[in-house]
Amino acid sequence: MKESLSPGRYIDSDHPDVIAFARKHAEGATDVERAVSLYYAVRDAIRYNPFLDFSRDDSYRGSVCLRTGEGFCIGKAALLAACARAAGIAARVGFADVKNHLTTPRLAEHMGGTDLFIYHGFTELWLEGKWVKATPAFNLELCRKFRVKPLEFDGRQDSIFHPFDADERRHMEYVRDRGSFADVPAEEIQRAFREAYPGLYRLGEAAAKESFAPSAG
Repeated sequence: MKESLSPGRYIDSDHPDVIAFARKHAEGATDVERAVSLYYAVRDAIRYNPFLDFSRDDSYRGSVCLRTGEGFCIGKAALLAACARAAGIAARVGFADVKNHLTTPRLAEHMGGTDLFIYHGFTELWLEGKWVKATPAFNLELCRKFRVKPLEFDGRQDSIFHPFDADERRHMEYVRDRGSFADVPAEEIQRAFREAYPGLYRLGEAAAKESFAPSAG
C-alpha cells in the first residue's frame, strides 16, 4: 500500500501543480467524497486527445497532462491517481485491451485499421477497504459530441466504459486484463504501441496536427 501512496515517475503526486489541483478539487468529508470530486475534475477539466507523441515519456505523466489541459486515457488515469495520492487516498493505474466499435475513421486509419486499443488506462482507488475502478478518459463535452454515455463515478462501484452508446450502438468491449501497477509502465507500453500501431507511433510531434472530433473521419 505504501507504493500506492507515494509519488511515482508518472504518477507524480508531489508535483506542485498536482498538489494545488488536488487541494482545490478534493471536496468532501470522506475519502469517497473527495475521490468522486477529483474524478469529475479530471474527467472534465482535461480534454481527451489520442493524438499525442507516444514516444515521449511526458505523454504518460500526470502533471504534464494537467499542464497541457489534454491527454489520452493513460495520462488522465495517471493524473487522477496522482491527485488522489496528493489527497491521501491510495491509488494505482490499471490497464486493459478494449475494442472501440465507434472509433473514428481517421484514428482507425493511423492505427492500421484496427479498433483494438491495447493498454487502455484507468485508475484504481482504495476506498472503503477495496479497490474501485475509475475511468476519467472521456470528458463530458466529448461524450456529448459523440453521443457516448458519460461515465459516472460514485466511489463505490467500478466506473468502466459502457458497452453501448446513447443510440444503443455497440461501443466498448473489454477483451484482456493487463493488470494493475503502482506507476505507469511506460517503456512496456511504448514497445507495445510501437509494434501494434507503427503508423500512429511514427506521427511523433506531427500528431498534434491531427484532430479528434466526430467530423475528423
